[in-house]
Amino acid sequence: MSKQSKAKRDKRKKQQPKRPINRLNAQQPVQNHAVLTNEEGQVVAAIGLQGTEWLLAIGGQTMGNADNPVPMLAMLKHLSNVQEKEGRKVNLEYSTQLQQLIDDLAADEGKTADEYLSQLVSEFEGVEGEGEGDDEAEDAEIVTDAAVEADADAEPAPAASDDKPQA
Repeated sequence: MSKQSKAKRDKRKKQQPKRPINRLNAQQPVQNHAVLTNEEGQVVAAIGLQGTEWLLAIGGQTMGNADNPVPMLAMLKHLSNVQEKEGRKVNLEYSTQLQQLIDDLAADEGKTADEYLSQLVSEFEGVEGEGEGDDEAEDAEIVTDAAVEADADAEPAPAASDDKPQA
């Protein structure tokens, strides 16, 4: 090898066009299929497809994944309804592919897409109501526990007059 061979090789490498590095576990790009935006146009939440997996992102972070995006869409629709009740203007848009999926599932149950999606959204509202009921049950349990403790603090009833010592 000559003393110039390294310099020639380096020069040749610099002149070649850059190649992208292909990694073995390269992430596939995420295709957005549903986007919830606020009135400033900022994305609040989104549903995307990465390969064969549906991802739910809220606030820029991936919160979950699933094989079926429809429950996630119902959750976004519920979130949209909650935001609108609080007086914030939000916009939920979803792709034709996702709309077709909803149409197919609704047709299987003999409903329209809007009826089907409304039914799923109402399930999320039911979960919210159950959480409030749990608080009431917990409050009742605390009151019951307090009553038991109050009874325990009271003086015990006099024992039967046996000559045997009490344990």
